[in-house]
Amino acid sequence: MAAISAGYADHVLCWRALGERWEPSYGNAAAEAGGSPMTTPNGFMEFIAPYRAPSAAIWTALHASTHMAGYGITREQMSAIRINQRRNAALNPKAIYRDPITLDDYMSARMITTPLSLLDCDVPCDGATAVIVSRLDAARSLRHKPIVIEAVGAGAQDKMDTWLGRTDYPKMSMHDAADMMWSRTDLKPKDVDTAHLYDGFTYLTMFWLEALGFCAEGESGAFIEGGARIALDGELPLNTNGGQLSEGRMHGFGHLYEAVLQMRGQAGERQVKKEVNVTVVGNGGGSLGGAVLLRRGA
Repeated sequence: MAAISAGYADHVLCWRALGERWEPSYGNAAAEAGGSPMTTPNGFMEFIAPYRAPSAAIWTALHASTHMAGYGITREQMSAIRINQRRNAALNPKAIYRDPITLDDYMSARMITTPLSLLDCDVPCDGATAVIVSRLDAARSLRHKPIVIEAVGAGAQDKMDTWLGRTDYPKMSMHDAADMMWSRTDLKPKDVDTAHLYDGFTYLTMFWLEALGFCAEGESGAFIEGGARIALDGELPLNTNGGQLSEGRMHGFGHLYEAVLQMRGQAGERQVKKEVNVTVVGNGGGSLGGAVLLRRGA
């Protein structure tokens, strides 16, 4: 976007490719390269390495546990994200996991780091996704009507103000990204027709719903409870492709791709019934977050 705004480009290809089936794990790769264990952790790692907790799942679980305890949110409420997205994935031929799951399946899944179970974690995959960002007047001459970037927002922190150091903990950088995005448009959460929100872990999606103002702080559990509101025919269809929890982890690029399909009416069986004029994509968690508001072009 910066290159286009500065006049350096008319069209920019943005892509993400992953080969997680055959790539070695980070630990194995380090060992094969002759690496040694980290002996002098610094910054954020100083406070987590002694507890053998160098995992985003653990950090997210700390946020989730604090949030759940403060607002009375339950795992039964959390289940709506996973159950709904698996239902959506059944209509997506590219999704890795397409079989439906029940509340019993969710509640009995192996716990990874409380309160996150195996079914709260996204799916490593092999894949590639690409989008093209264009100057608006250049895009109007192409065969598809352009999807306009209405507003963007970003949040980033460093040092101890990453996952655990915020004074408003357990909030994350997604709140900063959402605030910036909404400050740059006259549109409001009520104008959004579909939402495509990062789901590296189930609870990150719930944090995004609150950060973007679809519900008040602490009310994401009640907002998604039962799944009707976030279903394909609901008030706010959410992660209509199955998300990273079912389609596969593409570090958020899959959400952006799906948002464009829905706005163009090209999502096939999972196309939402209502007209999609405005949609939001939220990506990231912890110390990094980005949000983009899209609208159909004239």
